[in-house]
Amino acid sequence: MEALYHIAPYVGYVYPNETVIPWTVLIVVYPYLTGLVAGAFTVSSLYQVFGMQRFKPVAHLALLTSLCCMLIVPVPLLLHLGHPERAFNAMITPHTSSAFAIFGFAAAFYTILLILENWFVFRPYIVEQTQRRKGALGLLYRALSLGSRDLSEPAMRYDRKWIFALAVIGIPAAHGLHGYVGFVFGSLKSREWWSSDLMPPIFLFSAIISGTALLIVLYLVSCALRKTPVDLPCLKGMAYTLWGFMMFTLLLEGVEFASLVYRGREGIDVIMEYVRGPLALPFFVLQLGIGSVLPIVLLTFMLWRGTTGNALIGGVATCGLLVLLAVLLMRWNVVIGGQEIAKTGKGLLTYHMHLLGREGGLVAACILAAPLVLLSVMTRLFPPWSEEATTPSPAGVR
Repeated sequence: MEALYHIAPYVGYVYPNETVIPWTVLIVVYPYLTGLVAGAFTVSSLYQVFGMQRFKPVAHLALLTSLCCMLIVPVPLLLHLGHPERAFNAMITPHTSSAFAIFGFAAAFYTILLILENWFVFRPYIVEQTQRRKGALGLLYRALSLGSRDLSEPAMRYDRKWIFALAVIGIPAAHGLHGYVGFVFGSLKSREWWSSDLMPPIFLFSAIISGTALLIVLYLVSCALRKTPVDLPCLKGMAYTLWGFMMFTLLLEGVEFASLVYRGREGIDVIMEYVRGPLALPFFVLQLGIGSVLPIVLLTFMLWRGTTGNALIGGVATCGLLVLLAVLLMRWNVVIGGQEIAKTGKGLLTYHMHLLGREGGLVAACILAAPLVLLSVMTRLFPPWSEEATTPSPAGVR
């Protein structure tokens, strides 16, 4: 196997059995996608469960986004396995002591839940299209309708109850889905950089801000493509959501890093050498500075000044893009950074990502683009911004 590492010449030493970095860029992409799933579902639930009307323009787009990301989530793991057909063994002969095995069932449950909620949300549009469309699309919509053609008020009331129930169940399911990823890293005591009880909440809060940031960008792009005015109250609501959760995320990351330094365990010298050296640019400058502190400052200024119009649109869009970059860097710094520090705490490795190959940068970029391609198809089949395409307001919304 071609080596994907280089031993840093200026810090300590590593043993021969430590010179392999097994979790590559694909394992960076995997928690990033699961974070987008949980974050997008959170925004949808603000409308479906908590009845926040200002989020109505993006509620159904958020559901579709969450589903499209969830369908691509297994891809990086399957590619990383090398023998993807063996993944079914974890489902057929599960080991309850393995967090990875349990996750397979949790992910399957959440995928089914997302499919059901999307079906109930878009059922009126599907029924309408069965009457309008002919040919292949007509057959598709008739198959998706599952023989359910009733759009009477009692039927709509029944649908709203199911949407509400599924959204309520989906909140802990979505957050548990991504909290599990933080649990996997935090429970690995063999890695000094990962061994922290704060890993699950850090991953969870960063998931919420990444999903919210993605929806901000997708909503603004969709408005531009459809030549539709941006709903400023909705955009400002997402800006408040992003701002609030970013404050908690930055605080948790700061506390986690400070506790790592303060503990002063054996091997802390090499960690500080790593922070001051290879990690200085991606962690302090890009992730914390440009990707976290700058968006918080911009959002604080705009919300404090009551910025509106194009200035609000441009500012919030910029913050959304920066946050997406910051969370991706956070995943990189955790997954790759944790492996670049030798388990003995005596030396450092340097990971070099190849462009080509099964676990190269090009494949990772294609996986990241896949949910967007799938979403572009899904929004044509099930337009989330069309009032007549979706069910009326859910139960509890006034």
